[in-house]
Amino acid sequence: MDSAEFRRRGKEMVDYVADYLDNVEQRPVYPDVEPGYLRSLIPAEAPLEPEKYDDIMTDVERVIMPGVTHWHSPYFYAYFPAASSYPAMLADMLSTAIGCIGFSWAASPACTELETVMLDWLGKMLNLPEDFIAGTEGQGGGVIQSTASEATLVSMLAARCKAVRRIQASNPEKSEADILSKLVAYTSEQAHSSVERASLIAGVMMKKVPADNNYGVEGAVLKRMLEQDKADGLIPFYFCATLGTTPSCAFDHTTELGPICNEEQMWMHIDAAYAGSAFICPEFRPLLNGIEFADSFNFNPHKWLLVNFDCSAMWVKKRESIIGAFKMEPLYLKHENQESGVITDYRHWQIPLGRRFRSLKMWFVFRLYGLQGLQDHIRKQVALAKEFESLVRADNRFEICAKVVMGLVCFRLKGSNGLSELLLKRINKSREIHLVPCQLSARFVLRFAICARSTESRHIQHAWKHITKLTSEMLE
Repeated sequence: MDSAEFRRRGKEMVDYVADYLDNVEQRPVYPDVEPGYLRSLIPAEAPLEPEKYDDIMTDVERVIMPGVTHWHSPYFYAYFPAASSYPAMLADMLSTAIGCIGFSWAASPACTELETVMLDWLGKMLNLPEDFIAGTEGQGGGVIQSTASEATLVSMLAARCKAVRRIQASNPEKSEADILSKLVAYTSEQAHSSVERASLIAGVMMKKVPADNNYGVEGAVLKRMLEQDKADGLIPFYFCATLGTTPSCAFDHTTELGPICNEEQMWMHIDAAYAGSAFICPEFRPLLNGIEFADSFNFNPHKWLLVNFDCSAMWVKKRESIIGAFKMEPLYLKHENQESGVITDYRHWQIPLGRRFRSLKMWFVFRLYGLQGLQDHIRKQVALAKEFESLVRADNRFEICAKVVMGLVCFRLKGSNGLSELLLKRINKSREIHLVPCQLSARFVLRFAICARSTESRHIQHAWKHITKLTSEMLE
């Protein structure tokens, strides 16, 4: 394919993508295929001779689309949103064309410097404490990770390194192995499974803190656990607070937890993967209070801020805490400007070496939407969730299972868990709308998350009509 054909095919692809998104609601939101469906539809080996582009695009509809779950359908209400916008798609195209591997400033100065500035822009949108803003002289700053899972792991590894060095500084006779065997990390029982997975990778103990009736962790509960563990000779070193849990979008009490973590010299990381986007709206910003006590903070613009995957924003108060845990300097990666103090090499902030030019997506989206446009998007989707909540509350066969704060509604059929389980099976088997469940207080609960950028009130009304129709048929 030469540049002339690329121009032609590129325009065709833009038309295909636009047509797909304009008409995605006409496709079944959930695929009707069995595991292994694809292998029989394509050859067992790659072609020896080049094939025609038109044949490939024909196979997109024949092979790929039947097996796609359409995350950007306005009838997709599962998990949390996967952000998407045309400005981000265009920026991703440009990033792919530039094709730099931005592991250092020298590898592509614009890739590093735009990322630093975009994380400052976003930090200011969130009204983060000044400690988290890099600026030109700050000690903190932001970085784009691939996912919130990676941000949690990076923060835990940095906390582990910091704890070991602190303890050995005052107790040089203690071996690293001895210290590691006693380190304990903590998180809510409602936290995402990636937090526990991070502890497995980091090789440290993880203890889950019981949540209150609103599914958030209170300071007093954590304090009691810490006192007992210290009495048992263990070393608390890390707490991951969640703002907007995956099951119910619940919020840990960070204003209580933060001072405790600071007093105990524990690293506090705040995971706001979904809810963090909403903190750009002044009415939701109080939910981030307590951030001033945190060592690191993360949320995913690729969930709710119209920046396509992957783009997980992470900030640290002291970047040396991260760099000190990961820094390695082989000669082939060194460059003459790395110690200037003006720039940073992001390879020291992450687990992989290579990184894409992801900040371009943020730059395009922030400029073409503006803060006000992004706020409008968040508020619209919260309003749609409130609309769905009101429909559920008006039907006495159902109950709301958690406070509706943002774009997630947790509900169930009254009665046994089996009723809601059967309803969910019927909903997803219909492939007209798509939901996933969670468990709250031993109850099987259906999660209804407003996801697609194109979702409107008519889609919410249609979804509820479909749910109630299936319910009536099931209860007859």
